[in-house]
Amino acid sequence: MTKEQLMEKMGEYLSVEQVDFIERAYLYAEKFHDGQYRKSGEPYIHHPVQVAGILVELQLEPATIAGAFLHDVVEDTEATVEDLTELFGEEVAMLVDGVTKLKKIKYKSKAEQQAENHRKMVVAMARDIRVIMIKLADRLHNLRTLKYLRTEKQRRIAKETLEIFAPLAHRLGISTIKWEMEDIALRYLDPQQYYRIVNLMKQKRAEREQYIEEVMDDIRESVKDLNVEADISGRPKHIYSIYRKMTIQKKQFNEIYDLLAVRIIVRSIKDCYGVLGIIHTRWKPMPGRFKDYIAMPKANMYQSLHTTVIGPKGEPLEVQIRSEEMHRIAEYGVAAHWAYKEGQAVKQKSLDKLGWFREILEWQKDTSNAQEFMESLKIDLFSDMVFVFTPKGDVIELPRGSVPIDFSYRIHTEIGNQTIGAKVNGKMVPLDHQLKTGDIVDIMTSKHSYGPSQDWLKLTQSSHAKNKIKQFFKKERREENEQKGREAIEKELRAQDFSPKEVLTEANLQETAAKFSFSGQADMFAAVGYSGISAKQVVTRLTEKIRQKVKEQEKKTVTEAIKDIPAPSRTRRSNTGVRVKGADNLLIRLSKCCNPVPGDDIRGYITKGRGVSIHRADCPNVADTEENQTRLIEVEWEPELEKVKSFNVDIEVAGYDRRGLLNEVLNAIAESKTNINAVNGRSDKNKMAIIDITIVISNLDHLRKVVEKIKRLPDIYSVRRVLH
Repeated sequence: MTKEQLMEKMGEYLSVEQVDFIERAYLYAEKFHDGQYRKSGEPYIHHPVQVAGILVELQLEPATIAGAFLHDVVEDTEATVEDLTELFGEEVAMLVDGVTKLKKIKYKSKAEQQAENHRKMVVAMARDIRVIMIKLADRLHNLRTLKYLRTEKQRRIAKETLEIFAPLAHRLGISTIKWEMEDIALRYLDPQQYYRIVNLMKQKRAEREQYIEEVMDDIRESVKDLNVEADISGRPKHIYSIYRKMTIQKKQFNEIYDLLAVRIIVRSIKDCYGVLGIIHTRWKPMPGRFKDYIAMPKANMYQSLHTTVIGPKGEPLEVQIRSEEMHRIAEYGVAAHWAYKEGQAVKQKSLDKLGWFREILEWQKDTSNAQEFMESLKIDLFSDMVFVFTPKGDVIELPRGSVPIDFSYRIHTEIGNQTIGAKVNGKMVPLDHQLKTGDIVDIMTSKHSYGPSQDWLKLTQSSHAKNKIKQFFKKERREENEQKGREAIEKELRAQDFSPKEVLTEANLQETAAKFSFSGQADMFAAVGYSGISAKQVVTRLTEKIRQKVKEQEKKTVTEAIKDIPAPSRTRRSNTGVRVKGADNLLIRLSKCCNPVPGDDIRGYITKGRGVSIHRADCPNVADTEENQTRLIEVEWEPELEKVKSFNVDIEVAGYDRRGLLNEVLNAIAESKTNINAVNGRSDKNKMAIIDITIVISNLDHLRKVVEKIKRLPDIYSVRRVLH
């Protein structure tokens, strides 16, 4: 979407003054991003324009659109939040600040920095939901242009999208963004499976479309008798949802029922149930496949009737029935309530149903560690949910795997603290009983209860319950927690072969407590005691300096270890093409677990009695663990490799199983003048062919040419080197 098209589209629902205000934001962003370019080679301003375009499609109000244009100026240019406040007002400045990453703070690791950035964004979102709308649009456009980034960054962004941003879009009910995010992320995380599903969906597509058309004609005829206006359409199935069913539920492609689906949109709730009656009269419903999300909406406000029936040809057919308003919310979720209509941003009462937003602010107050906060958020907000009932019929939503303790704390903190037992569907159950959707839960309490047990932290699934239990121990048992925390730290130190007396000095304890943002060592001990932080985390920080000294000492012993490496005998001598930096005449061998070849980054590992083993730098067998550190040494390829004739490399070729595929792959390798040592092939029920080949190559460039030649063949999904 160009800037001109964007302004024209805004003019359809905003006033001239509002469009002028947004255009000022665009001109400001254009000025500050001048001279900046994206990896695609496009001027940087193209990105904010596309982000704003995604939000204009949702018809959001002026401040959000202006924030979308300006969302990167504070992070990537000399502009400041104060400048934006002065020029565009506090509302726009607050939205931009909410999506701006933290840059001026030093972090111990990339993961810690990323977690802090996410925490800042999520907390800002809890205060104003428009922050996450801008961030979701920003992430969606970045995904659309992911092909311009290097492979490892593509995978990192795709993984982060599936872990955080797609689940957030789902929780907010914005399915149009969620589905696209998931499908693009899958393409980069598992291209083999992605293209396999695409291929399987292409087969018999015409036959499926004709079948759906016949079903829709049949429904139209049946609905006429009700005098109901209904829009009937086929519902496209998204690739990621098929992938999840095939991987999580271990289903074959042909076992997935809802590949064939029809969506019916009517004018009222009464019509929804009327059409459902016709569908169930016309075709036999499948047991256990009916879901009423109108009477019991999902947490993201989604409402619809879902049923699966045995269709005209005896095949399962999914039917979704909803009203126009339900459909709008199903597509745009919470964004539908921020849409700009009749001169005001409509924030309907249904936003109150997103009560978990308020809990976010509560959690972050109780958690000093950003990574722990994000893990807690992922568990509670992004897991599958179960819906259970109170004895009065109120619906309570909990993460899958929740137990009665989770339920009791969701009702009220005091009920949770005084819980002594539970009944599910009228029968007594233990407190570790896992709840299922539809269960009626009755909690038994006693004022004489001693409060929660430490074991409850292991039983509960929801972050809400865990935090309330931790708060109880924090307030009620301060001295006991301090003592328990000190004992846990001393025990962990001994388990790691450290002397508590040597480590637990006054200076070290105060310094470590400050690193975790505790006011003193007593608070740190208490936090360990009530499980606010683990003893292992504290011990890791307490022993940093000691472990650093040990590492430095161990590095010195590498030189001594080299002395013990045997020299190659004449009978065993082989020119590997590798040398150890600073040492000559050592027994060296290429590792068979990763088969390094000239051009690969390599590292040496001193083995006991077998010389130096050469591995690829990314081989998991020589990862940077404390155990490996003492035996890793620097190695390099010889500059002259004429004497080294060949290297074996194992590759795996994945593709669509058709006649002649194996021959084409082998011919492609032969055409590149490459010898083959071994071939093994197999295929599965979903027509996926896997061919394992050992080829003989001279260097990394040679390998790349072979791989590229195979990739150009039709129906090839992926070609990769194999680690054993």
